[in-house]
Amino acid sequence: MLTTLIIIFVIAYAAIALEHPLKVNKSASALIGAGLLWTVYAVATGDHHLVGEQLGESLAATAQIVFFLMGAMTIVEVVDAHNGFDVITSRIKTTSLNSLLWLVGFVTFFLSAVLDNLTTTIVMISLMKKLLDKHDDRLFFAGIIVIAANAGGAWSPIGDVTTTMLWIGGQITTLAIMKGVFISSLINLIVPLAVTSYFLKGREVISPERVEGGRRVETTPLERNLMFFMGIGILVCVPIFKTVTHLPPFMGILFGLGILWLVGELVHRNKEDEDKAHLTLVHALTHIDMSSIVFFIGILLAVATLEHTHILTALARWLDQTVGRQDVIVTIIGMVSAIVDNVPLVAASMGMYSMAQYPTDSFLWEFMAYCAGTGGSILIIGSAAGVAAMGLEKIHFFWYVKRISGLALIGYFGGVAAYIIQYRLLH
Repeated sequence: MLTTLIIIFVIAYAAIALEHPLKVNKSASALIGAGLLWTVYAVATGDHHLVGEQLGESLAATAQIVFFLMGAMTIVEVVDAHNGFDVITSRIKTTSLNSLLWLVGFVTFFLSAVLDNLTTTIVMISLMKKLLDKHDDRLFFAGIIVIAANAGGAWSPIGDVTTTMLWIGGQITTLAIMKGVFISSLINLIVPLAVTSYFLKGREVISPERVEGGRRVETTPLERNLMFFMGIGILVCVPIFKTVTHLPPFMGILFGLGILWLVGELVHRNKEDEDKAHLTLVHALTHIDMSSIVFFIGILLAVATLEHTHILTALARWLDQTVGRQDVIVTIIGMVSAIVDNVPLVAASMGMYSMAQYPTDSFLWEFMAYCAGTGGSILIIGSAAGVAAMGLEKIHFFWYVKRISGLALIGYFGGVAAYIIQYRLLH
């Protein structure tokens, strides 16, 4: 059974990677892969009650991420419909593509630590659509945003799902992870930016032409500012909501979405239906990328079978016996997370290594937070941020491999070296 599951997963993964040559949407491949994996697992196991319970657990975990993604996308769409991002784009005056790259990289890096890498990617790619006219430029910036968002999320306990898992599990503490991983995460960003800026010298920003009339709905400064600051405020408050209530983040984003919906209804209550049609939450819901969300459901459910059948745990144990060195093992796990979702990989590692042997804030856990958080940048489908970017800008898998993966790889190893050197100096 295990061999069959691995073969099905590899074929499904290959179909996702070869989406454009095959002319088969990646969402279809992910759903078929998930369906086949669970079918084989259920038939081979024979324990329908156990499989049903495990599927329910996986569905609950997947639904939390999907609801969060839908809520964040909808909030961004509402802000965009009110031209709220003009609050930022109107203040960016640089005409140099090089300067814009560094500005976007650092804004994404720090914003990701406050929000999370997924939400930050959605917000920043939406901003790029307002700032850059050429699709090739936007694709390249989207790739850099993925690297920056994952790097920024790795050093904050609320910036990345895997770091949050380690934080909640007691493997890391807030101040220790920020102090321990910040420099390596910063190196992970700066190295790709430095290499890229060399090739962008002398190039100017080509801004999109402003559309007057047509489908662009003019809004008042009050509406723009209100919706922008409310939208960003809701996203910022989600981690606070989680800390105070201990409820999962999706509950906070849905609660905030309800508040934003209510405010929007009150602000536009005196307008004609035709005038406010494009400003409502109902309209925003029709504009979110459901194809990407369906893909996300498929890939997460597919990976869940590898978790429940202990294939990932077996891989981790094999690495432990074969390699032996912690730093090399964790580095490899980070690179594997570019292929397989980092959440079950970290979950398997948390189950494999005991807290008695590796206490809170030890080398293993901090280094795991960095590697699992940033390793996903190496491939476009290796992180939630990458999957979101893939859907928002229609990024081809192999385009990312050719143009961005190399940058992400040298940044990743730059951060690995920085963390190991820093740890040895301070310990």
